[in-house]
Amino acid sequence: MHEVPYDDRDGVIWFNGKFVPWRDAKLHVLNHALHYASAVFEGMRAYNGEIFKLTEHNQRLHNSAKILGFEVPYSVTELDAVSREALEQSGLQNAYIRPIAWRGPEQMGVSAQKCEINVAIAVWEWPSYFTPEARMKGIKLAWAPWRRPDPACAPVQAKAAGLYMICTLSKHHAEASGCSDALMLDWRGQLAETTGANMFLVKDGVIHTPTPDCFLNGITRRSVIDLARKNGYEVVERAIMPNELGDFSEMFVTGTAAEVTPISDINDGEYSFEVGEVTRALMTQYDDLVNGRARAAAAE
Repeated sequence: MHEVPYDDRDGVIWFNGKFVPWRDAKLHVLNHALHYASAVFEGMRAYNGEIFKLTEHNQRLHNSAKILGFEVPYSVTELDAVSREALEQSGLQNAYIRPIAWRGPEQMGVSAQKCEINVAIAVWEWPSYFTPEARMKGIKLAWAPWRRPDPACAPVQAKAAGLYMICTLSKHHAEASGCSDALMLDWRGQLAETTGANMFLVKDGVIHTPTPDCFLNGITRRSVIDLARKNGYEVVERAIMPNELGDFSEMFVTGTAAEVTPISDINDGEYSFEVGEVTRALMTQYDDLVNGRARAAAAE
């Protein structure tokens, strides 16, 4: 089925302080962000009309901009309010929300001190990042041809547009080989993440996850770690080498788009995992959390 292009849809987008018709939210070709990747963004999800971890996401947008040397011209409180209004205007209860801030066209070249900062928030319907069938059986990963960079070489703690170029290349490589996503190492050869999600591995009931020192410590990652610990699981953050993968029985990834998704296979059978008890429990607990069922149960 042909997907409607993202620039040709009905609805409105919040753009620099006001809502404009979706098709009118356009940029000039000489925007600094297009040429030099001077943009930061967020991905949020709404469940049953509530945006999960809304303030944390908008705080991270501000922090990412600060790392890239500019300031978002709207406060976190203002962005929270606009995000809720954008969701309401979309008419959706379950949706994806994309805030983005970028340098404009006032200056062209590597320097960008004269560029004004633009901000937009769009909302659209977006189903599961992976198919429901794949999520239940576990997805397949290929090894990524690119690695996460040394923090001395890139602003790795910012959710910056330019850092996703190697993710696109790696995901295309994986999909060309029949896999759903790519497993990325860091510059040291340690396990890092997939192209858009953090990873977890399970051995003897203990959950292990790479230390996020050169990639984002995801908001979903932190939420799942909190859930796991509250439910009695031990979570160990540490450096994990690829040759350890055979020691683990379960593997899953987390992210706003991926939610909690199990992994079944790496590199066409080089490593295999079951969708085991720990993974299934956290999938259910996370689903309950984002849909408000955990809060409702606690209030009873």
